[in-house]
Amino acid sequence: MSTVNTVTEQLTRAGQAIEHDSFAIIDAEVGPHPYDAGQWPIVRRMIHANADFDFNGLTRFHPRAVEAGVQALLRGGTPLVADVEMICSGLSAPRLAHFGVQAHHFISDADVIEAARAEDSTRAVQAMRKAHRLGLLDGAIVGIGNAPTALIELVRLVREAGVRPALVVGMPVGFVSAAESKALMAEVEAVPWIVIDGRKGGSTLVVAAIHALLALAEARQRQGTAAG
Repeated sequence: MSTVNTVTEQLTRAGQAIEHDSFAIIDAEVGPHPYDAGQWPIVRRMIHANADFDFNGLTRFHPRAVEAGVQALLRGGTPLVADVEMICSGLSAPRLAHFGVQAHHFISDADVIEAARAEDSTRAVQAMRKAHRLGLLDGAIVGIGNAPTALIELVRLVREAGVRPALVVGMPVGFVSAAESKALMAEVEAVPWIVIDGRKGGSTLVVAAIHALLALAEARQRQGTAAG
């Protein structure tokens, strides 16, 4: 039986070969790393997305992060809430559809913009608040790759409003509050998270991490089907 995932792999043999060869090069060149068998495929795909080995070490995981993400996908119908449209555009629609995942972002909604102007806050803050009002955050996978204020607001909602996402992939990039927002998320025990220490981050890394989780979930699915 093939060990290649049918949904979360490249669609052609040539594409699969290039991706697998890239992963093999990363494995050969990365050197020692602290990640377990569930965490490493996520970090490796993040390295692959940016050709940056610094993510070996900068990437941190809540103890339950990988299992929480995989289980959320396997449940089916889990919402995915992103801070920006770029994450939703970067995610593979067929891979999301396989698990019944619908991606949401509210950063450009008129009511979000109006609220941000009225309260002198950011659109990212108001977008997280809208997701909460709509009941989308509890049990969701939340991906934040651009806006530190979105991650800070999400931490506030976890602490003050009892919001409980299934997993937070918190990787905002930048120079103002980016490192601080991720450090704040890493202090949360009640909600699983994956974060990057420091200023590095970005939507491409969130997409890479979620694609890796989708691949892990499909592999788990295949194992269950084979066992049954």
